[in-house]
Parts: sequence; C-alpha cells; structure tokens
Amino acid sequence: MNDIALSGLGTALPQHRLSQADALAVVRAQFQERFPEFERLIPVFQNAGIENRAIAMPLDWYREPRGLAERNSAYLHVATQLFIAATKNALAAAKINAADVDTVVTISSSGIATPTLEARVSSELGFRPNIVRVPVFGLGCAGGVSGLALGVQLARANPGSVVLVLAVELCSLWFHQDTLTKANIVASALFGDGAAAVVLTTAKASDRTIVGTGVQHTWPSTLEIMGWDVNNDGLEVIFDRDIPPFIRRQIAPVVNHFLQELHLTRDTVMRFGFHPGGTKVLEALEAALALKPRSLDVERSVLKDHGNMSAPTVLFVLKRLLENAQPGTYLMSALGPGFTAAAIPVTVQH
Repeated sequence: MNDIALSGLGTALPQHRLSQADALAVVRAQFQERFPEFERLIPVFQNAGIENRAIAMPLDWYREPRGLAERNSAYLHVATQLFIAATKNALAAAKINAADVDTVVTISSSGIATPTLEARVSSELGFRPNIVRVPVFGLGCAGGVSGLALGVQLARANPGSVVLVLAVELCSLWFHQDTLTKANIVASALFGDGAAAVVLTTAKASDRTIVGTGVQHTWPSTLEIMGWDVNNDGLEVIFDRDIPPFIRRQIAPVVNHFLQELHLTRDTVMRFGFHPGGTKVLEALEAALALKPRSLDVERSVLKDHGNMSAPTVLFVLKRLLENAQPGTYLMSALGPGFTAAAIPVTVQH
C-alpha cells in the first residue's frame, strides 16, 4: 500500500469579523422580545469559548430577512473566493502548481452549487481541463476528516497523482431571523465561516507528514441529532442539545474500535485531535476518553479565534498541531450528521 504524504495545508477566512459580544447583540435585538426563553440562552454565548469569528457578509446583511436565492448567491460568491485563497495557500506550501493537480475533492454542505465550486474556480486557479472533480455534499462537521480520508483513497488508487481536498463552509448565511427555536439561537452563538485545503501526494522518503486510512462509524437511528432542514428561506439547522451527553455515553467504545481497526493503541497515539464543535463537546470528549481536563488546548484556541466553521475546523486544528508537532501519530477525529464519527491518523516522521 502506498503511503500518502500531506504535502501542503492552507486556510482562508472571509474578511468580515464578528466578536461574540456583537453576535449576542444582534441576536438579542432579533429575539429578545419575541422568544420568551431568550434570557435563559444568553449563557450559551458567554460560555461558548468563542471570542471572534469570520463571517461571509458584513454584519448589517444579517439584520434583514433573506430568502434562499439571496443566501445562496452569497454562498456562491464567497465560497469561490475562499476556495481560491485556501487552495493557493496549500499549493504554495506544497510547492505544487494547480496544473499538476489530478483530482479535486470539494467538501461543502452549506450551499448549493451546480456547476460545483471546483468548476467555478477552475480557470482562475489554472486546473487542467481533464482534472477529476469529486464534489461531496452533506458531511457537515465531519467533512474535514471524511474528505481527507476520501482524498487518501483516491491518491492511493492513482499512485503518483496529486489530490487536492478543499473544505469550505459558510454556515452564518443561514441564520434565520424568524426561526424562534433554541437550535437557531445556539447555532448563532457557535458557527463561523472558513475554508481549508490539503494537498496529498504519493510519499517520498523525505516527506515528514503521512496520512493514513480513514475510519467511520454511524450510529443507528440518529438522523435527528444534526443536519439541515430545507424550507422556503433555505437551510435551517438541526442541532440537538443532547450532543454532549451522547458523546459521553457513546464515543469511547467507538474510538477504541477505531484504534483496533488502525492497529493503534492509546499508548501509540501521540495526541488526539478533534473538531471543536463547542466547549461542552470538548469537555465531553475529555471526560469520555479519560483525557486530562482542558488538554484539548489547540482545539480550544481554534474555537476561540474562529468559532465552529463546520468541516474546515478540524483542518485548522491539524495545521496548528503540525506547526510544533513532535514525531508520532496524531488521530484526528470529527463528528457530523448521520450521526457519524470519523477518524484518520496523521503521522509525523523524524
């Protein structure tokens, strides 16, 4: 089996920034008079572990009702910009030209694009006309890990090829002023926007970072935990408040099974790296896996700076981990709609 190297990793953010204080002010203005339970939800903003995040549009854009067409138009515009920026950053890190990319995997669940995003950016980036396009929709927060795993499979299937995996999400565009639900308010406290790209190649002896085989687990009868509903105004978040308790009950045996599948043990894993879905999710992971409290410090730092960007977030975590990585295996993992856990080992060599 061919080893696959992570040759480059790049990220990109929209230009607009939103502090958590301003997010609370906007949501308060929208909901305080109309939603009787609003005051009880204020601690969600205060305890989310988020200070700032990037958002796709200027703040005033979110103060007015928007329909599906307008929201999706914004998605197409900003997502293509972030696709280009993150890809250029990843290719520069890998010292590879866009014309050398053989396959591009596009991970996005926060907008509708047909033609898909990689087709829309192809000319500007300089992709070849015969590039293989693999757009993937619906993975949500698990998309960074699942997309990376798919990219590894495609790179192994075509030794010597270059595979680009791009994850971009703009969840902020689907904030609904007239949806008086806890899920909508909680989502407005957590979600930010961003993109991340990874370049995968067949490994050479000099390559330091190797990406292994991905694994997944989907729990039966859990479709209602996380995802999107579609209505006349677009995509509306499904976000179960019982996700942290579910993690505390269910994640440990699944992670143990992942380790067995990957021929790893807790002792051979240098560090777990998780998608930071929120502070309570991180606390639940630490408790369930018997990790030292607050040991998921890199995850908390990404959450603090960027919020939950859905699929790209775990790749932001991976980027920070690799900046000061000691040799060893890092098991990256994320949870997403399905309800699904995904994991993939990333090994840093001497």
